[in-house]
Amino acid sequence: MSNAISLKGLAKTYGNGKVALHGIDLDVPRGSLFGLLGPNGAGKSTLINILAGMVNKSAGQATVWGFDIDAHPRNAKASIGIVPQEILFDAFFTPFETLELQAGLFGVPRAKRRTMELLRAVRLDDKAHVYSRTLSGGMKRRLMVAKAMVHNPPVLILDEPTAGVDIELRQQLWAYVKTLHADGVTVILTTHYLEEAEALCDRIAIVDQGRIVANEATPVLLARAQEKVIRVTLDRPVGSPPLVQGTRRGEVEAATPNIVTYGFDKRETNAGAVLAALVADGHGIVDVTTKEADLEDVFLALTARHGVAQDGVAG
Repeated sequence: MSNAISLKGLAKTYGNGKVALHGIDLDVPRGSLFGLLGPNGAGKSTLINILAGMVNKSAGQATVWGFDIDAHPRNAKASIGIVPQEILFDAFFTPFETLELQAGLFGVPRAKRRTMELLRAVRLDDKAHVYSRTLSGGMKRRLMVAKAMVHNPPVLILDEPTAGVDIELRQQLWAYVKTLHADGVTVILTTHYLEEAEALCDRIAIVDQGRIVANEATPVLLARAQEKVIRVTLDRPVGSPPLVQGTRRGEVEAATPNIVTYGFDKRETNAGAVLAALVADGHGIVDVTTKEADLEDVFLALTARHGVAQDGVAG
């Protein structure tokens, strides 16, 4: 099979009548680094918990590494490792004991356990025998990744793995995830750091209100963003910026009245037209910077709900 995870008509309605998933169809290709994004309450956590066996689906089919989660639940669970948002382990166990216990729960024979190998991989080998409660937040996050990999699953789901982690530790975590991915592990990432998804993921699906609203290769998804901003520094203050066809009216910065900003759709005009209009109006160009739309712009456009701003992409 070519898919690590395949969902067909996956639906979930909770006992209180809340519909969390509306018949989702989604395939995650084997070997991909796949982003799963969506605002709070979009249904991502429900989807992950169904795959983990913690929530029962209401309808549809889900397979992990070719194993149906209903027909072959043990094989499906053995094929997936999940790093949840919450930090879950016994504070009075050491990292070594935590991984040994988890390996035992998955039936990994002692001779095949990779406890110290995993601790070295996440740079916790020097903390192997200290109480887990003494670890920093970033160390605990990395221990959770190691815990998810004790049974060597071919699929790894990272649910907000870098929440509350500083930049250096985040980079260390991503370095390890990239190593796993290079070794053939299929990685599925949810994150509220959209720049992470943009930089790391080769494909991204966006969930909103229990439905898939986008599922495309990252470059294709980014190509949806047609908005561009040009910021021009002029040789003198601007009174009234000239009108440029195909752009929003130029805005003069209050603190620096010799700087004017235009926004425009790349399909309708270009930066050259803006510069030509300013020169024709008698201004000299001192400096020019431009900003392309990014994944955040695409995300907000796809998940906009009647003009109500989103408060994040977690959940």
